[in-house]
Amino acid sequence: MENPDYHEVSPKKEGKIAKAIEHQTAKIPSDIFLWAAVGAMVASLGLKVAKQNHTALFVGQWAAPFLLFGVYNKIVKTEGSERDDE
Repeated sequence: MENPDYHEVSPKKEGKIAKAIEHQTAKIPSDIFLWAAVGAMVASLGLKVAKQNHTALFVGQWAAPFLLFGVYNKIVKTEGSERDDE
């Protein structure tokens, strides 16, 4: 048996903080996040070669969050709350 409320999605307005964050992040070029991820991987490789294994793992794990921030940035630019205000 399906929950009748499951398919009903009420549109909610973004809060002031979310709008401010979206407005600021929309100004950042998407390439920045890609290059930050590549930079983290290169830095991690350099640290690994320098035999600093723990630091290399720490820095290497930054790549995924940078890429996720890039995806968020792209979504904000295409589907952000400022589109609702037009």
